[in-house]
Amino acid sequence: MKKKALLLILTFLGTASLFAQTTPKREFRGAWIHTVGNEYFKTVPADSIKALFIKTLDIFKKSGINAVVFQVRPQADAFYISNLEPWSRFLSGNQGVAPDPIWDPLQFMIEECHKRGMELHAWCNPYRVTSNDSEQLHPDHLYFKKPEIFKRYGKQLYFDPGEPEAIAHTVKVIADIVSRYDVDAIHFDDYFYPYPVAFEEFHDDASFVKYGAAQGFQYWQKNDWRRNNVATLIKELNDTIKKIKPWVRFGISPFGIHRNLKDTPDGSGSKTNGLSNYEQLFADVPQWLKNGWIDYNVPQLYWEIGHSAADYETLIEWWNRTALPGQLYIGQSISTFSKKSITDPSKTQFEEKMAMVRNLKNVNGNVWWPGWSISKNPFGFTDSLVNKYQKYPAIIPAYKNLDSIAPMPVYDLSKRGKKLIWKHNSGGDKMQEAQFYAVYCFPEGVKPDIDNSEYLLEIVNKSEFTIEPAKSKTARYFIVTAIDRCRNESTPSKAVKVK
Repeated sequence: MKKKALLLILTFLGTASLFAQTTPKREFRGAWIHTVGNEYFKTVPADSIKALFIKTLDIFKKSGINAVVFQVRPQADAFYISNLEPWSRFLSGNQGVAPDPIWDPLQFMIEECHKRGMELHAWCNPYRVTSNDSEQLHPDHLYFKKPEIFKRYGKQLYFDPGEPEAIAHTVKVIADIVSRYDVDAIHFDDYFYPYPVAFEEFHDDASFVKYGAAQGFQYWQKNDWRRNNVATLIKELNDTIKKIKPWVRFGISPFGIHRNLKDTPDGSGSKTNGLSNYEQLFADVPQWLKNGWIDYNVPQLYWEIGHSAADYETLIEWWNRTALPGQLYIGQSISTFSKKSITDPSKTQFEEKMAMVRNLKNVNGNVWWPGWSISKNPFGFTDSLVNKYQKYPAIIPAYKNLDSIAPMPVYDLSKRGKKLIWKHNSGGDKMQEAQFYAVYCFPEGVKPDIDNSEYLLEIVNKSEFTIEPAKSKTARYFIVTAIDRCRNESTPSKAVKVK
């Protein structure tokens, strides 16, 4: 193992006791909830699905999760009421068939997440239409109206990213979601141009001939043209989202390797040896970040420390060192946290990975994959979040690029019966509107300090809070702050003493 890596890990382990006692007050703690390939929903009534969602979200809250990335457009279809695309086959069993009785999973999840102080990120796939060649599209699907903007590749059907109408349709779908739903963000994963199929070319020659030259690309620049097609989609999406609701964020979770060192004459690539976003998927994520087209980046670092082709440590350091605009979160595969530590085989890599996340300057949190497994507590993973790494709530880091003005503080904080109640005035400015409130509790004799995560009791979405019975006779002091839609926090309220 590299001397540098060993020294870094030993340094991180030297801070382990710190993690046992404190957690950051500001940290993104997301979880992906995927719906693609789901075979359970179609076999049970809506109430059972809702009960599953509620149980999952309750466990998320207990585990310190503050953002749910919920897949609502897995295959050019919808887990919500839409006039643009058919109901998803993964909800009712057949594409285009509405649930009976009708209900809206996206709206349900927004409401349930917000009441728990969590964000809801609507996760969409831009190009995938089918996952295999046996799936049947609904007769009203866009494919039957405009087959020319689609391409078959391998056993799947995709939008052709080079067709302007394909871009326009995706932008229209996302605009519809943002306009009608109170989502906190739009989220895309790593599927842009298709992952390569062995010995098969993605045949987009027709659209390249049709549009490439007019867009300024010569015949030898097809790969640059492909990257430009994806960049055009990303820019148009961000422009559209921000025009509708300037506080709604746009985030991407790309494959973990941007470019390998061997493919970069300037030496800018990572010391890895695998598929890359830039060469194979035609996604130039750093360009999007530099241009302000996306607000956050979640590279999927689904490997262990010491992986021969894609070492976790190498990649997290590369993304951190690149120091791009926007917020950087790490896409974490839960299973890799059970891998044995290289330095101490009696331990797992859990502590080392979390130490890297929290010590690297430009890393702002994690997103856990798959989120569903958090409910199952694999190898004690969830217990570790609850009791150590996410023991206290955390506020998502503020998106200062969108809004850096803190909301007005709450006022008239008082205790009435078993509840704290308060008021807030945004002055009619949606950007300064309090979407959430942070409730702090300080024992008597402790100087109030809202920067200390230990005393952040809960994040709520209403101007009231039910006080739990005290565990001792010592008085407690409660303080409340307002948190706006870009996660700026107000100055603290006056403290209210509760005996």
